[in-house]
Amino acid sequence: MNKNSEPNPPTALALSKSSIYLNRELSQLAFNRRVLCQAEDSTVPLLERLRYLCIVSNNLDEFFEVRIASLLAQGRIDGETRETPALVAALERTSIECHQVVERQYTILNEEILPQLSDQGIHLLRDQDRSDMQRAWVKAYFDREVRPLLTPIGLDPAHPFPQVVNKSLNFIVELSGKDAFGRGTAIAIVKAPRVLPRVIQLPTDPGTQGLSFCLLSSVIHAHIADMFTGREVLSYSQFRVTRNSDLWVDEEEVKNLRQALQGELQSRQFGVAVRLEVAKNCPPQLSNFLLEQFSINKNRLYAVDGPVNMVRLSELIEHAGHPDLRFPAFVPAIPPKLVGADIFSLLKKQDVLLHHPFQSFQPVVEFIRAAAYDPDVVAIKQTIYRTGMNSDLMESLITAAQRGKEVTVIVELMARFDEEANINWADRLERVGAQVVYGVVGLKTHAKMAFVIRREEGKLTYYSHLGTGNYHPTTTKLYTDFGLLTANPDLCTEVNEIFIHLTSLTKPKKLHFLWLAPFALQKEFIRAIRNEARIAREGRPGVIIAKMNALLDESVIRALYAASADGVKIDLIVRGACALRPGLPGLSENIRVRSIIGRFLEHSRIFYFRNDLAHDVYLGSADWMNRNLFRRIEVAFPVLDKALKKRVITEGLHPYLKDNTNSWELDSSGQYQRRKPRLRQTPFTAQKFLMQTLAPPPST
Repeated sequence: MNKNSEPNPPTALALSKSSIYLNRELSQLAFNRRVLCQAEDSTVPLLERLRYLCIVSNNLDEFFEVRIASLLAQGRIDGETRETPALVAALERTSIECHQVVERQYTILNEEILPQLSDQGIHLLRDQDRSDMQRAWVKAYFDREVRPLLTPIGLDPAHPFPQVVNKSLNFIVELSGKDAFGRGTAIAIVKAPRVLPRVIQLPTDPGTQGLSFCLLSSVIHAHIADMFTGREVLSYSQFRVTRNSDLWVDEEEVKNLRQALQGELQSRQFGVAVRLEVAKNCPPQLSNFLLEQFSINKNRLYAVDGPVNMVRLSELIEHAGHPDLRFPAFVPAIPPKLVGADIFSLLKKQDVLLHHPFQSFQPVVEFIRAAAYDPDVVAIKQTIYRTGMNSDLMESLITAAQRGKEVTVIVELMARFDEEANINWADRLERVGAQVVYGVVGLKTHAKMAFVIRREEGKLTYYSHLGTGNYHPTTTKLYTDFGLLTANPDLCTEVNEIFIHLTSLTKPKKLHFLWLAPFALQKEFIRAIRNEARIAREGRPGVIIAKMNALLDESVIRALYAASADGVKIDLIVRGACALRPGLPGLSENIRVRSIIGRFLEHSRIFYFRNDLAHDVYLGSADWMNRNLFRRIEVAFPVLDKALKKRVITEGLHPYLKDNTNSWELDSSGQYQRRKPRLRQTPFTAQKFLMQTLAPPPST
């Protein structure tokens, strides 16, 4: 180790080599491979394995809608395609990996999960598998519920190829003979109604044990010929198109962001086509016809052995029953000190740290609800990024405004795929007199903050909630996150300063505790990393442990490489994409990267710096990505209470470093290897440990 006081980073030439950074898209697909392994794991309950398959499909949808769409957009200039060799190579590598992931998905579905579900009495039947009684029932269902809603479009000059909605189920049909007007229209398109369920429960056949289901696509397949009287159906296939789903508004020209965004939401359904999925047995002439219609390159054609939208199989999970084939029911704990407590009186005595989903999010909801009804509360301010269509917390904000309190809500209208819900909440809040602003144009407001002002003994007292996750009733039960409820005057004062900055657009005052992006967050992270490197160069232990969703920002990676070269021990827990390549001699040999894939989605962002035993701990909403550090409003906040700081370390970091069951380690080649217990080593799962520790099941 170099003990000189001056830094000794790797050479600039070494740091500029692309070989030391992993490809973002391939790393993101590697994450989906890890999720896919959960679907292969026989120790995971069977219906949960199916759920993991659905999650991979949903992830791939977004991957094409956003990442692939972004790459393709880079190759279009003024409406012309001008793809560089590097871009072509990146698309080809990504295409190969995507096809392998999708092929593995359907193999697991058809060869493992569906047969095993059938063994458990849950049957997903194709037409040839159904009994005569079930076929008759399906025929009646088709005639009664489906056929009236179908509108086949025979293609000719008066019936051009119809608009196909993003990710919708459709059928292409090849016909022989002539139509009713004596013309030889050969191709028809049939759109599946979006209002119909995709999974349909069949009547139980007397000779079959358990429950039987079929897919809407199978119902239409079986009776598609009924739609074309007097014509012979030569061939047909289901198909699905994925489109670019990024919304765009001219932020320099737009006068009202909400109105502009409402107009753009519909266009999302008809963006540039980026992927085509068809049935495995789709004839080449039909798939080629579709590729031409949608202007899609053949390497983005996916011929699948099953439903073109595997996400919809989640409906089967909901209808199947069988609690024995799911994860055991889990009820998040409410810390005893919060049960029946007056939240404001408690916070004046101590901060409260909540670790979700092991501990319930309900205390945060109750914090806002109490503020809404408390006559001494005069104002509430909150940021909203994702909150869903139904939210008790949002209803409390509306109630607070109705009761005459000053309510200010910063709603991020550009939260991808939550735009419509956020627009609806913004409208409702404004109708009751709340002050609603949409953050800073060009910068998404991603920080998770709530602020309450209460009049106590003639003076104003501040309370805050700061978190790593969204104020969303569903994800708080499925994502791991930390939240801090505090009345610490230093933290609360700075939270209010950030709200004033966001609403007034004035330059923020200098903050001493909170790190705010895009102004200081990246600089503070780099400073803390370099401080550990300085400590290591001076001969003392330098330690960094960081947990996040993604690590892609090159400035942070370069700082980590330099710190590693100076002897800092660095452990990174990165759930998804990671561009840092660990284990490179002289560069990153002191860095280990892990990814945890389990029952819950790892979502908390934790940053620990040993700092000569000061043990600095920051929580936040930002990943180490360029967009979080420079193009979003993000906040990282310190955990100041020593006992709570210890909790973050012992709950949020140490168990994940110890995990030898759900942990994957990244090697220098860019491959992930699943950790396994060594000989005579006890299996240890971080999430299971936290469930048992923070929310132990009631004793029987």
